[in-house]
Amino acid sequence: MHEINRLAPLRWWLHGAAMLALSVCLYSTALAQQVPAIVRLLPDDEERSLNGPQHNFDFLPPGVTGNNYQTAGFFGQKLRPYLANSPEALAHLDDYRRQKTLFLIDRLVAVGAFGLYGQQILARDERQYFNTTQQVAIGVFATSVLVTVFINRDTNSHLIKAVNSYNAGLAQGGAWSRLRPVAIGLGAAPTGQPLLALRWALR
Repeated sequence: MHEINRLAPLRWWLHGAAMLALSVCLYSTALAQQVPAIVRLLPDDEERSLNGPQHNFDFLPPGVTGNNYQTAGFFGQKLRPYLANSPEALAHLDDYRRQKTLFLIDRLVAVGAFGLYGQQILARDERQYFNTTQQVAIGVFATSVLVTVFINRDTNSHLIKAVNSYNAGLAQGGAWSRLRPVAIGLGAAPTGQPLLALRWALR
């Protein structure tokens, strides 16, 4: 009788351990199905380097496979909803939007300067090709072209960093790191036997 009483706590702990192992297996399986997929850029876009092409990026949203790429938009705005849970990724995307805004302003300045130069050609009875206003317009246009080089130098890298930051955050917050319980305690089975009780915060 005493032997049975001594083994009772051991049975309770073994029962609790078995329940814990089962819970972990079920929970990890559920997480494996819920873990969001990474954002993938078009391979050619992913290889863009400094001073690379400035056309829009194409990407595969999380969970999408195949060749169903979609455009990120001029400012990367169509990519933003997918990166919403990563402040670091959004900060890089904000830098990308700033660079594209500067690029757009710079193009408008260049077009305006070129238009001013052309307007001055026929502004008087005789054609003018190098009056004072045209000299200023040429100077503004040349400066704009030079500024474009500096604006475009790092523009692409900001969007690539945004995607990489988001994907890195997913890797660090993988399924096993989410298995840590938020609360541990003792519970009671319907038979009155004590059980180890664990609680997780499902996200």
